Amino acid sequence: MRFLAAIALTWITATTAAMANTGIPTDGALGFQHAVTPIMERIVEFHDLLLWIIVPITLFVTALLAYVMVRYRAKANPVPSKNSHNTLLEVIWTGLPVLILMVISFYSFPLLYMSDEIPETDFTIKATGYQWYWGYEYPDHGVEQYLSNMIPEDEIVDGQERLLSVDYPLVVPLNATVRLQVTAADVIHNWAMPSFGSKIDAVPGRLNEIWFQVTELGTYYGQCSELCGRLHGYMPIEVRVVSQDVFDAWIAAEPGTDDANAILAQNTADRATRLAQLD
Repeated sequence: MRFLAAIALTWITATTAAMANTGIPTDGALGFQHAVTPIMERIVEFHDLLLWIIVPITLFVTALLAYVMVRYRAKANPVPSKNSHNTLLEVIWTGLPVLILMVISFYSFPLLYMSDEIPETDFTIKATGYQWYWGYEYPDHGVEQYLSNMIPEDEIVDGQERLLSVDYPLVVPLNATVRLQVTAADVIHNWAMPSFGSKIDAVPGRLNEIWFQVTELGTYYGQCSELCGRLHGYMPIEVRVVSQDVFDAWIAAEPGTDDANAILAQNTADRATRLAQLD
């Protein structure tokens, strides 16, 4: 009982910590980061369904193996059985997995379609992977490409995250449906954002695309998830989700400049003040 209680306490603590730090990895956390897009919410639901399927299967197979090893060990059966077929068992162990796969496909195919089919979007962002940083441009807003580099560890200040914060982040407005086109200039990279349920390869000479719609304000972090060279682990992604008016001001201030970053910093300070007042 103490062992089970310890497991439950660990799970509750880790889950609480993950929820308290939306959009960022948390030490000791279990499961996914908090979902902030419709796609990620569906992914979490699908994961939970698979968990209820795989746990009974694992327990059943483990118990069956234990039974077979004890019941049919050589010492208990000096004369081996000569039976080789059981029609009923063969039908069951063939038909039951087929039914389970049909149930899984009933949920997985719509999820695949949802993530692959781009709906009507509000605007498009193009992300280009370089060794080892990202370049972003907003063609619908007339914003040319600006570069997003990781902030060196010795320059990190309060409010920034080691190996995750960047000098000029990607910025999107709350609840906007965004088309993200991804490519690369040198080797294969991967644009991955756990809280969004987004993960797509950036391939030189090819334009891949995904979409997302973030439903919660905040700062979210991801990383390049393709082994792209020596500094692969130093190629983070930072996305700021802000209100529409802040986004408009950021666009007007020319993204990729200190003036644009000042608007984001002021917005973060204002949010912190409002949250402190609510507490």
